[in-house]
Amino acid sequence: MSQKSYDNKPTLYLIPTPIGNMEDITIRSINKLKEVDVVFSEDTRETLKLLNYLGISKKLISCHKFNEDKAYLKVIEYLNNGLNVGLVTDRGTPIISDPGYVSAYNVIKEGYNVVGLPGPTAFVPALITSAINPNKFLFFGFLDSKKSQKKKQLQELKNLKYTIIFYESPFRIKETIELINDIMGERKISISREISKKYEEIYRGTPKSVLQELPDPKGEFVIVVEGNNSEENYDDIDVISHVKMLIEDGISEKEAIKTVAKLHKLSKNDVYMMVKGVRI
Repeated sequence: MSQKSYDNKPTLYLIPTPIGNMEDITIRSINKLKEVDVVFSEDTRETLKLLNYLGISKKLISCHKFNEDKAYLKVIEYLNNGLNVGLVTDRGTPIISDPGYVSAYNVIKEGYNVVGLPGPTAFVPALITSAINPNKFLFFGFLDSKKSQKKKQLQELKNLKYTIIFYESPFRIKETIELINDIMGERKISISREISKKYEEIYRGTPKSVLQELPDPKGEFVIVVEGNNSEENYDDIDVISHVKMLIEDGISEKEAIKTVAKLHKLSKNDVYMMVKGVRI
């Protein structure tokens, strides 16, 4: 299903807002906030502050992760009536680790246009100031809040050659850096906080050195982690032991077999048959 974004069809506009510094909002975002008939907002109180700053008066309707599965119906109702809708989150670009996906997905299903405006998002400035190779990178977003699941996710990511970007809250940042050190080992890392604000800080080094510098965490954090550049040799570990080791680290048997097959240059079926011949 194709979309001609500017064919005068009623449209949902995904409008980025500043992540900290109000001057980061684009002229186009300001104009679009003026033009749309209604704005759906993650937190109407925060959006009202922005609109007051810009001198814009607009009807605001709440649309956040706890009500979006119903709020999107109201978005579609406005579009059905021939009106244009704006959608914003508290800070940054909608849908990027923020609400908006449910609305956008269902609006597209209904045949209306969804237009995303370029604008502020936290991981881009964190990446380009990290001094870590940005040529190929993976934006992961938030790791699981449960420690056991977070360990499993990091274990699955640790062999990737790409730079990896995470978001993290101040309540879990130290635990996450410790796990990155334990699971991913000593590699370059950059931690950014309060991006674009007066008290912006960036900590660069290894997980251990950053932990020593990091004060009592405040604000939202962006973690940039160097990809795995080591040339590991698995000749000294047999296939069965390797699968068992990964399972003990929290990876499912299926994923462990897949990973070991790749690292040992074997077929998944061969590894599966070897595993099933031994009690793990």
